[in-house]
Amino acid sequence: MFLRKYFFILFTVLFITGIKTEYCQETSGSFRQLTKEDLSNGAHHLNHFKTFSKYATGYNSFILKAIDTVQSHILDGGGYYIGLKVNPPESPVYYELKLDGMPLITPPRKSSYCSGSTYTAFIEAINMIMPGISKDLTLQRFEALRMQEPDGARREDWIKFWGIWNADGFGSQFALAQYSKMGVEVKPEDAVSGDFANISWKSGGGHSVIFLGWTADNKGSKSIMYWSSQPGTNGYGDQIVSIDKITEIKFARLTNPQNILNFDINAHIDRKIPGDKINWK
Repeated sequence: MFLRKYFFILFTVLFITGIKTEYCQETSGSFRQLTKEDLSNGAHHLNHFKTFSKYATGYNSFILKAIDTVQSHILDGGGYYIGLKVNPPESPVYYELKLDGMPLITPPRKSSYCSGSTYTAFIEAINMIMPGISKDLTLQRFEALRMQEPDGARREDWIKFWGIWNADGFGSQFALAQYSKMGVEVKPEDAVSGDFANISWKSGGGHSVIFLGWTADNKGSKSIMYWSSQPGTNGYGDQIVSIDKITEIKFARLTNPQNILNFDINAHIDRKIPGDKINWK
């Protein structure tokens, strides 16, 4: 009875706000490009929903709104910082993040880093999609979503939901498509604004981002545009990077947010899944 009532309320909210309730796992597969106007906001702005929602599908519109929510806490980016063994610990998010009023982290620093920024946007999107979730979320699943241990210590990689999202490799795919079954994997050619992505750089290392779109200049140089936290934007902000710098990528899309209420806390993760090449000709 509760689930029937919940989905009726959710459908009504989505219909009224004009956001499509259906979601597509596939699009045209054509690496649809952003327009010149789409690129005019600069690195720091609160227009992600306004600018990119026309390319979004399903719940991705909420992800774009969530980016604006996160960015609004510190418009100039707020600073980027990583340090595994520092004291106080590094902070994945600039501000105190809560899920329906329940605290997920008390930031030990005023800074952020990439996987923290994308996870923060994910949580803020859930706050919009599922208001009142605290009444139905078990304490065990809430604890799995937390970003730090009860004593304030850093939650290590691969520990529960946040630890999986934050782990090396394709964290958002691990967490959404495998661990929680809240999402699906998407091929690069099918990606749309608001999809999550993990990038592996040719120079080494990786980056957790929210995809905004593809772009090419008049000389044919192709790039990816995304929002995340990185040094180049002093924390939260939009960045455009040539796809020539990317060795592989993995996209994931939020499709089944209701599974946050019933995911298996001990679910198995395949850490050795291959990345995807960007075959944009």
